[in-house]
Amino acid sequence: MADTDTIRAAGGVLWREADGGVAKPAVEVAVIHRPRYGDWSLPKGKLASGESEVDGAIREVLEETGYRVRLGRALGETRYAKEQAGFLRPKVVRWWSMEATSGAFTPTREVDEMRWVSLAEAHDLLTRETDRELLERFVRGPAPTRVVLVVRHASAGTRAQWSGDDRLRPLDDCGYRQAEELVRLLAHFDPTEIVSADLVRCRQTVDPLAEAVGLGVRDAPVVSEEGYAGHETEAVQLVRSIGGPHHASVICSQGEVIPDLLSRLAKADAVDLPAQPAKKASTWALTFQLDRLVSCEYFPPPAVSGSDSAHA
Repeated sequence: MADTDTIRAAGGVLWREADGGVAKPAVEVAVIHRPRYGDWSLPKGKLASGESEVDGAIREVLEETGYRVRLGRALGETRYAKEQAGFLRPKVVRWWSMEATSGAFTPTREVDEMRWVSLAEAHDLLTRETDRELLERFVRGPAPTRVVLVVRHASAGTRAQWSGDDRLRPLDDCGYRQAEELVRLLAHFDPTEIVSADLVRCRQTVDPLAEAVGLGVRDAPVVSEEGYAGHETEAVQLVRSIGGPHHASVICSQGEVIPDLLSRLAKADAVDLPAQPAKKASTWALTFQLDRLVSCEYFPPPAVSGSDSAHA
């Protein structure tokens, strides 16, 4: 069957901490009731034309639950067949863990009830086996996590075309557009700290984000190509220690640093890295439980005209 026949959708396991007593906070998740289907499910929905999966997931969770979220770790896909106009079509849903940050539920025609329930109650209440399997993925990993977003700087021409100090080489027109578009993705994680290699093109890549979320940018020479060599352990420690639970941090670095840095983290913590190149303006979302890496998700560069990922 052609890929155009596939229904693309996205959603989230929406969670919050509840009072778990002296030991530690418990976790509640949101389940919704859809009167059209008479079922209890996790919030999700079809992607709009041209919409990214992560944008669609966050939009659908907001529309169906009324809650704004902090994006967390990826939970993979669920696949099943859906009947439409008498035909069965494959449906693929991408999922993320999402921590509720603000909002309130209001009944609609599509979703008439939402409940905050324990994990065990959610398992019993959910109608579809695919939703229960997804809930198990959520349970197997940490809920409160620390996310570090490692961003390769946006397009900045080439070293050969720049006659001045390479540290001062700025973004080109495409790079400025990439930097602006990166704000949409990175802001979903609600970052609380931004650091950058001490190069103009790295700072310019995260400046639009810093302005959008009201944060400053701290220089971190150890994640530049020049500063990284011989200081790899220090760079790894920066990634392991920056931020805290319920926080996301952004680190902008270079193409000669990121693959080795990620490899060291992944090898030490026995985490598989997606087989993806660190293209200009791409992002790696690293999820940590305390200082241990538990998952990696790759986001390709934002789609803008004239992008070029061939040079550092």
